[in-house]
Amino acid sequence: MRYLTAFLAAACVTTPAFATPLKPGQFAGSVNVGAELPLDGDVHGGAAATVASLAALNSNLPATSAQLRIESRSYDDIYGNATTYGLEGRFGLEGDREVFAEVRRTEADGGSVQVGTAFVPALTATLPVNGTFDDFKSTTVEAGVRQYFGSGKVRPYVAARAGVAFTDEIRASFRIPVPNGVGTEPNDVNLPNVPFYDASTTVSAGLDIGASWQVAERLSVSAEVGIRYRGDLDGNDAAIGGLGLASINNDSDAISVPVSVKLSYAF
Repeated sequence: MRYLTAFLAAACVTTPAFATPLKPGQFAGSVNVGAELPLDGDVHGGAAATVASLAALNSNLPATSAQLRIESRSYDDIYGNATTYGLEGRFGLEGDREVFAEVRRTEADGGSVQVGTAFVPALTATLPVNGTFDDFKSTTVEAGVRQYFGSGKVRPYVAARAGVAFTDEIRASFRIPVPNGVGTEPNDVNLPNVPFYDASTTVSAGLDIGASWQVAERLSVSAEVGIRYRGDLDGNDAAIGGLGLASINNDSDAISVPVSVKLSYAF
């Protein structure tokens, strides 16, 4: 990091610092890093389903019924903020405008949460249902247009973009801890490595606002915030469908707020 800081300082001293968008026909390449903050959207929805026999889930348990009461859990509940990094190509147009294409990687560590409860009438007990989800990993390819304003040293801009997101498969593991004395040990219900979402290709779109500071004739730094939409992932009901929970992974679109910084070099 200290080498990058020294390079930028030297560039500011040796080259005039004036902010200007790309000239028509000029090309620039950029690298960016940032975070994506979940704003709206659920990893899974809620549903209630009756399991006729706990013995079907663990043969050490009695053949008594239970009702699964699953509650919705958001991307914020399970994943929190994601890390992003990407590469962008920019091409200058007339009128302080440019078009761009970006490849962006988004990653968030998987989380463990209580996703609901299991009510067992024979035990007059309500047991927690816990879930642990795979990491979230997605690669997005987008294209868009960016418009700059003003003529000062710092140039604000707005941008619009659209593209596709390729999200990796997501699996989950579920566990219901059962009290001692019910059935024989081990008596917990464990559903490991359950398919939840297949690898998915979805629509992606967004709007951005930001400001660019040209620290040298060909080098600029930008700060940007925006809003992003990603469509529904492809739910996999191979395991949860048999439990009557096929509906919980039907609506998984998401809205997030990306924040990033960008370093660009104009050729």
